[in-house]
Amino acid sequence: MAKIKPFRGVFYNSQKIPELWRVVCPPYDVINARQQEFYHSLSPYNIIQLILGKDIPQQDKYLKAKEYFHKWLQDKILIQDDSYSIYFYLQEYKIKGEKRSRFGFIALLNLAESNSIFSHEHTRIEPKEDRLRLLEAVKANLSPIFVLFRDKLRIIMRIYEEYLKDKKPFMELTDTEGIYHKLWRIDEPYYLNLFQEALKDREIFIADGHHRYEVALNYRQRMREKEKLDSKEEKSFDYIMAYFTPIESRGLLILPIHRLIRGTDISLETLKEKVEKYFSLEEIKDKNQFFFFLEKAGLSQPTLGLYINQHYFILRLKNIAILDKIMHDKPRAYRRLDAAILNSFILEDALNIDTQDKKKVVFGVEPDELIMQADKEENSFVFFLNPVKIEDMLNIACEGHRLPPKSTYFYPKVLSGLIINKHE
Repeated sequence: MAKIKPFRGVFYNSQKIPELWRVVCPPYDVINARQQEFYHSLSPYNIIQLILGKDIPQQDKYLKAKEYFHKWLQDKILIQDDSYSIYFYLQEYKIKGEKRSRFGFIALLNLAESNSIFSHEHTRIEPKEDRLRLLEAVKANLSPIFVLFRDKLRIIMRIYEEYLKDKKPFMELTDTEGIYHKLWRIDEPYYLNLFQEALKDREIFIADGHHRYEVALNYRQRMREKEKLDSKEEKSFDYIMAYFTPIESRGLLILPIHRLIRGTDISLETLKEKVEKYFSLEEIKDKNQFFFFLEKAGLSQPTLGLYINQHYFILRLKNIAILDKIMHDKPRAYRRLDAAILNSFILEDALNIDTQDKKKVVFGVEPDELIMQADKEENSFVFFLNPVKIEDMLNIACEGHRLPPKSTYFYPKVLSGLIINKHE
């Protein structure tokens, strides 16, 4: 069963930092080099100084993050809550002109109950080593991981409607992407108990933060061995800060992650010939129509898109039964994932490309940016995917399997810098 608890969050002092939008940023793993420079330029107190410090010769960026963190606490740039609280978090955003909102809350998640926590993505050693060094230096969760749970009784929505809806949030801001964020503190025992009851006997699914979660497990094990703790004794490192949102939330959105393929030295005709081994290709002249048809076709069967040399193609499997033959060791939902089909049938089989080769395979969410990049570079083209369905992701995770890397992009991201969990 999942176990959560309130905590004394650390947050920016609004008396010293009146413009909160200047000191927050997205999670470290979605920030590119250009964005890193941008967030560093916004404020000397931007949370990026801690979560993604610059690589400077002869300087340990992890120790530097520790120095910044302690200095900001000392100077009251960051302050700690007086009471143990759970923080209700509402995000309002637009997608394709439609207004949406996603709600959830930030609390501490017990790491000892890891048998009820499911991952859906593979992790890599390099980011885990990076995050472990940062955690060991600052001894704090600087950003919450993002988790999902089932709330069929709508307990979380009821808390918002009955208790928070007409209350002024203690923190609100519009970020640089135009997303509106609101945060409320809740420390009343009745409502804290409601949150805990909502998670009792619930399975938890990690949406974002797989590396930080695995690092927290590793750190916990090290610390418990170091301090020679018995199984009943509980410490602050037995928990990780997490943002919880109900699976039923209408504002829960997964975007597809597309693939730019570079440096293949392959012509359009040769590429078509190789792809036609498994797929039928239909050229679509208009870009808007192309994306409309890609989305529509993907509702009924796995469908990929291809852009190369100003040409757009819809790719449909000639024989869908081949999925069961080639990927028979995977769950049915996995076999029908666009990313799994692209990796297995096109990148690995037809094109002999290592899907982990960062120089040849570039991931991206914005189609226009990838198209522009493909036009700039010779021998480059783009494969477009449809988003993973949430129930498919959950079913695959429950069966003990993980999705191919970079299969899901949950939007909007949970901001770093709103709340920090400082270990005792």
